[in-house]
Amino acid sequence: MHPLEKFRYCPCCGSEGFLVATEKSKQCAACGFELFMNPSAAVAALITNERGELLVCRRAKEPAKGTLDLPGGFCDIGETVEEAIRREVMEETHISLAEINYLFSLPNSYMYSGLPIPTLDMFFESTVSVLTDIHADDDAIELLWMRKEDINPDEFGLDSIRKAVSLWKR
Repeated sequence: MHPLEKFRYCPCCGSEGFLVATEKSKQCAACGFELFMNPSAAVAALITNERGELLVCRRAKEPAKGTLDLPGGFCDIGETVEEAIRREVMEETHISLAEINYLFSLPNSYMYSGLPIPTLDMFFESTVSVLTDIHADDDAIELLWMRKEDINPDEFGLDSIRKAVSLWKR
């Protein structure tokens, strides 16, 4: 299902004449408002320690509850992706990232409340010293340091995360 199928009424005037205009938009026949379905910005961190182990978390919520994940999440309004990755990592792990480096991006679809939300997931890397005061919080129920050779990308529940971990392992 395309996310725009859920929008029956114009969000500006309430008209039912809210019709498909293009593959990524709907337009109101009454007031002319056009709504585009562009991807939401999301971030994820590939954090390694001094031993080269990757920090992974276990998801506390759907979608893919209980599977492995990377620390990250959605960008807030008015926030840069750099601010978002630092905030999300702090919320989920209590790690304050000093230096981050952008790696790559991957398109994804994130199921939320029965609606597939198109996302553009941006991946960053960071290296941290081994920390003793980290703990899972927010969307994570567990944190694990994993050796590269012990990581199975199939254990990661979200498509873009699975692909990113596969790329990182290469």
